[in-house]
Amino acid sequence: MAPAGQGAGAEGATVSETAERGLANSGPAEQGPVAAEGSADSRPWGRWVDWLVIAVPAATAFVVGGYELGGPSLWRDEAYTKDAITRSVSQIFAMLAHVDTVHGAYYLVMHFVAGAVGTSAVALRFPSLLAMVVATGFTAAIGRRAAALAQGPNAAGRNRAVVPALTGLLSGMVFATAPYMTYYAQMARPYAFVAMFATISSYLLLRAYPGGGWRWWTAYGAAVALAGLFHVFALLILAAHGLTLLLTDPAGTGRRTRRIGRLPVGWLVASAAAVIVLVPMMLVSLSQFGGAGWLARPDFKTIENLFRDFAGSRDLIVPVALLVLGGITACCLADDWRPLNPAAIALPWLVVPPFLELAVSLDKPVYDERYVEFCLPALAILVAAGLVGLVRLAASPRLRQAGLAWLPPAAAVLVVAGLAALLVAPQGAIRQTAARPDNLRLASAIVAANEQPGDVVFYIPVDMRVLGTGYPAPFLKLRDIARAKSAVASATLTGTEISSPALLASRFTDVKRVWVVTGNNTYKFPVPSTAVDKEKMALLAGMHILHRWMAGEVMLTLYGY
Repeated sequence: MAPAGQGAGAEGATVSETAERGLANSGPAEQGPVAAEGSADSRPWGRWVDWLVIAVPAATAFVVGGYELGGPSLWRDEAYTKDAITRSVSQIFAMLAHVDTVHGAYYLVMHFVAGAVGTSAVALRFPSLLAMVVATGFTAAIGRRAAALAQGPNAAGRNRAVVPALTGLLSGMVFATAPYMTYYAQMARPYAFVAMFATISSYLLLRAYPGGGWRWWTAYGAAVALAGLFHVFALLILAAHGLTLLLTDPAGTGRRTRRIGRLPVGWLVASAAAVIVLVPMMLVSLSQFGGAGWLARPDFKTIENLFRDFAGSRDLIVPVALLVLGGITACCLADDWRPLNPAAIALPWLVVPPFLELAVSLDKPVYDERYVEFCLPALAILVAAGLVGLVRLAASPRLRQAGLAWLPPAAAVLVVAGLAALLVAPQGAIRQTAARPDNLRLASAIVAANEQPGDVVFYIPVDMRVLGTGYPAPFLKLRDIARAKSAVASATLTGTEISSPALLASRFTDVKRVWVVTGNNTYKFPVPSTAVDKEKMALLAGMHILHRWMAGEVMLTLYGY
């Protein structure tokens, strides 16, 4: 939570300073949208409001994301994490030279976490939870600052303080309660870290532009580089930020901003630096991209799943979409699309990275939903802008004259209550092991309850060895006669197998029972494709199936005489 608090504190200090300048009417320094953000701090309780806007959503994210953190079983991707981080640092680097460079930074961080707190499900997932808590705090800070910037220096009355605070609070709360946030807060993979650095970079963009100095641009570049370090596709946020800057106008800030065309020089330099420092990692990752052959070209179902998961459920797609449209409309009409309003920062962030990945994937598949998870905070900000837009309708002169000023806030309350009710079931479902492809805990329990001394295990294909690494103790009792080198010895994720069918046959002695471990999303037994896998099935020809179990997508088949 420290980064969220630090970000809030830095923002609060600037808020106080601008508020004091505004009270003193000291000339052009207070002119421009930035001055509007400090309105809340002109009151004694303003600083507390600023802190609560961030602290309440962050605490909510900690509670919501942390509830039953260790409940769902580890699944195969988390098993990869567990296996990789229990190696030494030198062994991790040796592995990264061959595979999974894109996750290297995460593995190194988690190596030291595991050394301190162990490799239980809770220990492995807790860093992701903390990253989402920080992301929530910065989502709230982005919503608040963007709404303050949108008001401009001439905003007056209660709205000057209330609208930014309410926008920030609702942005954070929507993100904190999103089922997709919970899903990745409870996953021992790097995607929560990517979301954290994406929100930090987006907040720093609002600090750097308009009117920010080089220290903000430097911090911005560092945050973007860290996002890309934890997953290279996070660099797509630069395209979103670039579009934001193209759509907005820094006029009226009271400060000169050096630009090339409509893009600030500071942003161009920071963005270029972030990309350049990651070029070596990107080149290595590109050479390893053949390992992502499981990705498929997108279709209508892909888009539908993206909408469903970002909204939280199919029932939430329509209400969330209406609120997003309402938020965009409110920012365009009420704020006259002033520099860097909530929609200007959030809409490109939400749309551009998924669009680019999907477009490229029509030719060469690179898209997976988890790769655009860092766009979810943008959706929360737009939903919050839609809710605040309903509240702001209460200020309409016509509604006031008709005595109906209470109607828009009441509608907003009903909408929030309805969203909360619709979120209960998805939040419950996301905590179930069934929400993950595999149930490695159950698979391990099945083997433990049914294995016998002398049992042999075949993994088909070889990368299915990962299914035995989440909870490895029972699998280690089985004789893995096809293995050539372990994962550590071969500097790979799953180890290697012998390449000679004849050698495998020579090892198949005194075998009475064989476990065949596999798993794919078709829930069907795979068709062997390598010579060794075909030999495995040939050796089983004289046996019959004693039992078959399913643990999610994991299929355990016990053969015997």
